[in-house]
Amino acid sequence: MDFKEKIRVIENFPKEGISFKDITTLIGDGDGLKASIDEIVTYLKDKEIDLVVGPEARGFIFGVPVAYALGVGFVPVRKPGKLPYETISMKYDLEYGQDELQIHKDAIKPGQRVAIIDDLLATGGTIKAVADLVESAGGIVASLDFVIELTGLEGKKKLEGYDVYSLTKYEF
Repeated sequence: MDFKEKIRVIENFPKEGISFKDITTLIGDGDGLKASIDEIVTYLKDKEIDLVVGPEARGFIFGVPVAYALGVGFVPVRKPGKLPYETISMKYDLEYGQDELQIHKDAIKPGQRVAIIDDLLATGGTIKAVADLVESAGGIVASLDFVIELTGLEGKKKLEGYDVYSLTKYEF
């Protein structure tokens, strides 16, 4: 399937010069949603995945059905203060400042093979922080999987050494 046909592009949103890739049209289309999940699952089938991890909120949209299809659990990555049990945290740099992500401290067992799934690979900062979080918990990052990759932002460079898979690519 050509996923670009299912993804709406909105120019100058949320600000001038940005070409926003809107996945709501993809997930609102039953065939498109099913095809995107099926393709990621097919890619991961032989990678011996024990867990799927996804950052809020769009990583949940794709990560949970992939975990279900693989017959494995799902671990949510959240912003501080959103998880009710003890957490481990990872801070990471943004263009202007820092942000932080958390998982429950018992969510990943040492040696578990993890697929990290999100909707978009842009600069790679958030996903690198998620990978660092998984590894600090003792997990092995087996794959980083995205619906969209913005190749012009070179986020893949920040993820060297990881298996990176994207369903579709845009320059920006």
